[in-house]
Amino acid sequence: MFKRTDPPDCTITWDGRELPARNGESLATALLAAGVLHFRETPVSGAARGPLCLMGACFDCLVELDGQPNVQACMTPVRPGLVAAPQRGIRGLPEVEDAA
Repeated sequence: MFKRTDPPDCTITWDGRELPARNGESLATALLAAGVLHFRETPVSGAARGPLCLMGACFDCLVELDGQPNVQACMTPVRPGLVAAPQRGIRGLPEVEDAA
């Protein structure tokens, strides 16, 4: 489906598997080039979701990155050794301090 035009120059880890990537390309691009289409699961039905807009507007590409949930794969540049996994379940919201 997606074809890489330049050879990979590093590896990343996706859900425990090492995948080829290019330093600086978006994580979404690297995953799509490696054949990964399922980036997260919806919290209600568990339906598979993958990138839709590739410009940070839709949030369908949320992943867990280096242990941090709710990261948009389309907005994250690849770096050697990056570790990511599918976002599973409901997306958490940051804690807000009580202003009172």
